[in-house]
Amino acid sequence: MNMQDSTLASGNETISSDQVDGTAVYGSDREKIGSVTNMLISKRQGNVTDVIVSVGGFLGIGSELHSLPWSKFSYDTELGGYVVNVTADQLKNAPSFSDSDRDRATNREYQTSVYDYWAVKPYW
Repeated sequence: MNMQDSTLASGNETISSDQVDGTAVYGSDREKIGSVTNMLISKRQGNVTDVIVSVGGFLGIGSELHSLPWSKFSYDTELGGYVVNVTADQLKNAPSFSDSDRDRATNREYQTSVYDYWAVKPYW
Protein backbone atom coordinates (compact mmCIF):
# COMPACT_ATOMS: atom_id res chain seq x y z
CA MET A 1 0.00 0.00 0.00
CA ASN A 2 1.55 3.31 -1.05
CA MET A 3 1.31 6.49 1.05
CA GLN A 4 -1.65 7.79 -0.92
CA ASP A 5 -3.61 4.58 -0.30
CA SER A 6 -2.78 4.65 3.41
CA THR A 7 -3.84 8.31 3.59
CA LEU A 8 -7.24 7.47 2.11
CA ALA A 9 -7.57 4.32 4.20
CA SER A 10 -7.01 6.36 7.36
CA GLY A 11 -9.95 8.59 6.46
CA ASN A 12 -7.95 11.65 5.44
CA GLU A 13 -9.49 13.67 2.63
CA THR A 14 -6.39 15.77 1.99
CA ILE A 15 -2.97 14.79 0.73
CA SER A 16 0.38 16.47 0.32
CA SER A 17 1.27 17.39 -3.27
CA ASP A 18 4.53 15.43 -3.08
CA GLN A 19 2.50 12.27 -2.45
CA VAL A 20 0.43 12.91 -5.59
CA ASP A 21 3.45 13.32 -7.88
CA GLY A 22 4.14 9.99 -9.58
CA THR A 23 0.63 8.62 -9.00
CA ALA A 24 -0.63 6.51 -11.90
CA VAL A 25 -3.31 7.90 -14.22
CA TYR A 26 -5.71 5.46 -15.86
CA GLY A 27 -7.92 6.03 -18.89
CA SER A 28 -11.58 5.16 -19.30
CA ASP A 29 -10.58 1.55 -20.08
CA ARG A 30 -8.78 1.41 -16.69
CA GLU A 31 -5.42 0.94 -18.42
CA LYS A 32 -2.51 3.08 -17.25
CA ILE A 33 -1.93 6.01 -19.62
CA GLY A 34 0.58 8.04 -17.63
CA SER A 35 1.46 9.48 -14.27
CA VAL A 36 1.05 12.76 -12.41
CA THR A 37 4.08 15.03 -12.53
CA ASN A 38 2.63 18.24 -11.09
CA MET A 39 -0.56 20.03 -10.19
CA LEU A 40 -1.39 23.62 -11.07
CA ILE A 41 -2.93 25.66 -8.26
CA SER A 42 -4.88 28.88 -8.63
CA LYS A 43 -3.03 31.68 -6.86
CA ARG A 44 -6.30 33.47 -6.11
CA GLN A 45 -8.66 30.64 -5.11
CA GLY A 46 -6.00 28.28 -3.75
CA ASN A 47 -7.47 25.18 -5.40
CA VAL A 48 -6.09 22.70 -7.93
CA THR A 49 -7.02 23.71 -11.47
CA ASP A 50 -5.05 21.31 -13.65
CA VAL A 51 -2.96 18.17 -13.41
CA ILE A 52 0.16 17.66 -15.50
CA VAL A 53 0.34 14.08 -16.78
CA SER A 54 3.47 12.53 -18.25
CA VAL A 55 2.77 10.07 -21.06
CA GLY A 56 5.23 7.71 -22.74
CA GLY A 57 8.99 7.96 -22.65
CA PHE A 58 11.31 6.09 -20.34
CA LEU A 59 12.10 7.35 -16.84
CA GLY A 60 10.64 10.71 -17.83
CA ILE A 61 12.88 11.04 -20.90
CA GLY A 62 11.07 11.60 -24.17
CA SER A 63 7.67 11.78 -22.55
CA GLU A 64 4.89 14.14 -23.58
CA LEU A 65 3.31 16.34 -20.95
CA HIS A 66 -0.39 17.08 -20.98
CA SER A 67 -2.36 19.43 -18.78
CA LEU A 68 -5.85 18.17 -17.96
CA PRO A 69 -8.52 20.00 -15.97
CA TRP A 70 -8.76 18.75 -12.38
CA SER A 71 -12.49 18.15 -12.86
CA LYS A 72 -11.64 15.25 -15.22
CA PHE A 73 -9.96 13.27 -12.39
CA SER A 74 -11.36 10.92 -9.79
CA TYR A 75 -9.36 8.79 -7.39
CA ASP A 76 -9.88 5.03 -7.53
CA THR A 77 -8.78 3.28 -4.34
CA GLU A 78 -8.90 -0.13 -6.03
CA LEU A 79 -6.46 0.96 -8.74
CA GLY A 80 -4.44 3.15 -6.39
CA GLY A 81 -4.47 6.00 -8.89
CA TYR A 82 -6.49 8.61 -10.72
CA VAL A 83 -8.99 7.72 -13.43
CA VAL A 84 -9.83 10.13 -16.23
CA ASN A 85 -12.76 9.55 -18.55
CA VAL A 86 -10.59 9.78 -21.67
CA THR A 87 -8.99 7.32 -24.05
CA ALA A 88 -5.29 7.05 -24.84
CA ASP A 89 -6.06 8.30 -28.38
CA GLN A 90 -7.88 11.37 -27.04
CA LEU A 91 -4.90 12.14 -24.84
CA LYS A 92 -2.47 11.55 -27.71
CA ASN A 93 -4.29 14.18 -29.78
CA ALA A 94 -4.68 16.65 -26.89
CA PRO A 95 -2.58 19.79 -26.52
CA SER A 96 0.82 18.91 -25.10
CA PHE A 97 4.17 20.44 -24.24
CA SER A 98 7.70 19.26 -23.61
CA ASP A 99 9.73 19.18 -20.43
CA SER A 100 11.88 22.00 -21.81
CA ASP A 101 8.78 24.21 -22.22
CA ARG A 102 7.05 23.72 -18.85
CA ASP A 103 6.03 27.39 -18.65
CA ARG A 104 3.61 26.69 -21.48
CA ALA A 105 1.31 24.87 -19.02
CA THR A 106 0.46 28.16 -17.31
CA ASN A 107 0.16 30.20 -20.51
CA ARG A 108 -3.45 31.37 -20.95
CA GLU A 109 -3.46 30.59 -24.69
CA TYR A 110 -2.35 27.01 -24.00
CA GLN A 111 -4.81 26.64 -21.12
CA THR A 112 -7.63 27.89 -23.34
CA SER A 113 -6.75 25.23 -25.93
CA VAL A 114 -6.77 22.56 -23.19
CA TYR A 115 -10.16 23.55 -21.79
CA ASP A 116 -11.60 23.86 -25.31
CA TYR A 117 -10.24 20.45 -26.30
CA TRP A 118 -11.71 18.74 -23.24
CA ALA A 119 -14.96 20.77 -23.45
CA VAL A 120 -14.61 21.88 -19.83
CA LYS A 121 -15.63 25.33 -18.60
CA PRO A 122 -12.46 27.23 -17.69
CA TYR A 123 -11.86 28.06 -14.03
CA TRP A 124 -11.06 31.69 -14.85
